[in-house]
Amino acid sequence: MARPLRGNEVFGLIHPAIDAHTLGISSAAQLLEDCGYSVVIADAHVCSAANQPSHLDNVQIVLNWIRQHGITRLGFSYRLDPAEGAERFGRLLYQLRDRRMLAEQGGPLRGLYFAGLPAACERVAQEHGDLVETFDGDETPAETLRKLGVPPSRIPTAMSAEVDYDEFRLRFGRELVESGKHLRIAPPNRSGYPEFGTARDTVVARIKHVQQHGQPPLMRAHVGPYLPDREAAVRLFLDWTRELAHSGFLDVLSIGTSQLSQSHFGEDWTGLPNGGGVPINSPEEFRMVWQMVRPMLVRTYAGTRNIPHLARMYEETIHIAWHALSFWWFCRIDGRGPYPVRQNLEQHLETLRFIAESSKPFEPNIPHHFAFRGADDVSYVVSSVLAARTAKRLGVRTLILQNMLNTPKATWGIQDLAKSRALLTLVRELEDERFRVILQPRAGLDYFSPNLERAKAQLAAVTALMDDIEPHNPNSPPVIHVVSYSEASHLADPPVVNESIQITTAALQEYRRLRKKGEVEDMSQHPEVKTRTEELLQDARAALKAIEESIPDPYSAEGLYRVLWAGFLPVPYLWEGREEFAHAVRWQTRVIRGSVKVVDEQGIPIPVEQRMQAAMENALAHGGERLWSG
Repeated sequence: MARPLRGNEVFGLIHPAIDAHTLGISSAAQLLEDCGYSVVIADAHVCSAANQPSHLDNVQIVLNWIRQHGITRLGFSYRLDPAEGAERFGRLLYQLRDRRMLAEQGGPLRGLYFAGLPAACERVAQEHGDLVETFDGDETPAETLRKLGVPPSRIPTAMSAEVDYDEFRLRFGRELVESGKHLRIAPPNRSGYPEFGTARDTVVARIKHVQQHGQPPLMRAHVGPYLPDREAAVRLFLDWTRELAHSGFLDVLSIGTSQLSQSHFGEDWTGLPNGGGVPINSPEEFRMVWQMVRPMLVRTYAGTRNIPHLARMYEETIHIAWHALSFWWFCRIDGRGPYPVRQNLEQHLETLRFIAESSKPFEPNIPHHFAFRGADDVSYVVSSVLAARTAKRLGVRTLILQNMLNTPKATWGIQDLAKSRALLTLVRELEDERFRVILQPRAGLDYFSPNLERAKAQLAAVTALMDDIEPHNPNSPPVIHVVSYSEASHLADPPVVNESIQITTAALQEYRRLRKKGEVEDMSQHPEVKTRTEELLQDARAALKAIEESIPDPYSAEGLYRVLWAGFLPVPYLWEGREEFAHAVRWQTRVIRGSVKVVDEQGIPIPVEQRMQAAMENALAHGGERLWSG
């Protein structure tokens, strides 16, 4: 068992060089440093030695590192194969014991920690008992500090208040689910307006009806079963669609189509790998979905090839509720489509013109894809604003503003609120009689626990976070993208989708009831949220101004390409196209107090003006020269 923490403890954090997952380590380091502890993160040389801890030379490298830095607490992270992770840690622990490095042997190490996948943590706990504290990635910041042994007196007051907000919401979610209140939620009756369930029905009409009658927000969810037999998978999806339509909980069905449906629609798929999702491959099959889905609204993923053509086909077959496009993504740089970025942008802007002609809403499926690749909070906001401005210029009249919370997973709730409010403020500045913004928050893809009961509590907790974005607006959010609680465990079937909606609805109702009683903090007045919101607004405005001053026509395909190419939107974790977008991958980012910021080599935040100046110089160096000629 780890010994009580002393004031002068030094934490050493190490991960084998083969494992590139370092976000958890940097987040833990930041928490410890904020509590006044010294933290040493192993360099590449030591991490490389940790790959093979049984080799004598490697063991000595690790031991020298421990002694050189006076490390008293050792953390080992391995988030790849569970068996390998547990085995590597076991070898390292054997060597530490053999060299009498543990405090019980008179050595310096007073505590040992292991971070890995749940199966690895279970094995480490079984093999080493309470000698080692394990972290499976589900921990909140407060839980992390408790497991590390940090006494409450060492946690700064400001951090404690921020962490308490997340803890309160999770406790709220746990109590709600344990009470079973969500199981008493009945499906709402959305009928009562002329277009309901017809080809003329729209998300705007349904929102208007719902708000006039004081009903819960519209609920949207992805559904897309996969089976090796294509036709069997389509039949199963149609059965699920019929079941969801009959149960009445879901308002907007998003068809989770196969990658092949997006990239090779209508072609012979023989010999082509399928990455999952429902493998629809003909207009007739989409028409069958339309027959089964009513009275729900329905939409589907955009194509990754022949994108405008597929958008037109979606209009003709499923009367798509709204279109979603990703601009820089779902193309060659993320392996999701065949086009280079510039051509992808051209196709997406051509599709936007069609969307404007059809009078359908547009959803930018964009900012979280930057966040997935390490972008900072400012870039998250700016990328979405760029898309909104582009859409308005091309004639789109309704914007569905998707806002993915908990991304990355280490994001704190108060930072999510600030990011959400800054984004809403900037996008709503575009509103007029010809342009409307509809907020659609959602949970993060990496947020949920594989433990289903904990995941249900997390779903309720993130629903409370959604309601705190605009806590005094009963009509906000008008649409919720419900990520099913089984996200980290298994594919959501209709019963899971329906229960997820019940949890979301019950959480919204209960949280608002508690707020009226004064038992929930008024987050509209939270000082840290206000400060961070203003900081994000100032930095995002500076970034947008720099873009417009240095890039001719930034809302064209060429201009948007230049924005990424010049480094205005950092993506340090980009895998493909790193040479082409060298200016964008050069920046480092770090989670700091639950927010993501661009930092220098010492981990110190870089002022936005400094990096905007560098990006402007890159952009201006090429003037009007076309950067892509493919």
